[in-house]
Amino acid sequence: MTVPSLMQNYQRQSYVVQLHKVYNELSQALLRYQTDKNAVNITEAGLNSTAAVQSFIENYMKVVAKCDKLQSPCFSDSYKTMGGNSFTGHNVDTKTYVLASGAALRPLYTLQGNKIINIGVDINGQKGPNILGRDLFYFAIYKNGLIDDFGAVEDDAPLTEAQRQSVFNLACNKADTGSGWGCLGKIMNDSWQMNY
Repeated sequence: MTVPSLMQNYQRQSYVVQLHKVYNELSQALLRYQTDKNAVNITEAGLNSTAAVQSFIENYMKVVAKCDKLQSPCFSDSYKTMGGNSFTGHNVDTKTYVLASGAALRPLYTLQGNKIINIGVDINGQKGPNILGRDLFYFAIYKNGLIDDFGAVEDDAPLTEAQRQSVFNLACNKADTGSGWGCLGKIMNDSWQMNY
């Protein structure tokens, strides 16, 4: 292996470690929330509106900063796709948060089938590279409290390996026009490795 490829592999693994940390932190917070409410799922526990989702983030995550919109200091002012084009596929008019780990979250209540929340996650906040699928990812939270990718409305978490691969091929792997979905699922399929 050459030094540049070693550096690239190291950087990708660093991103995955940060991504996995946010994933685990959010998973644990969802479990605590559901347990505290003595509920069978997180919708029954009360995650059923934008205000409820914001309250959950503020009370169950280690928030160090809040922004009224997707903006500095919570998120970078601009993002690119892996192909180098500008990425504008995220909702900018919702509250965002920075966690103690430095990760930035943009939660959005969007009931679609069993998926109830989309969360845009920049694993290192404003720091670069600010590229979709490298340090910017999208999580879907389902009624059963699981975090996964999002494909079709009828899908439920956990998604199958084939469902995740399909979303990756349709969205994350589109270097110029990616939507943000599919990258998390591909990493999960590949045993928490960034092989794309």
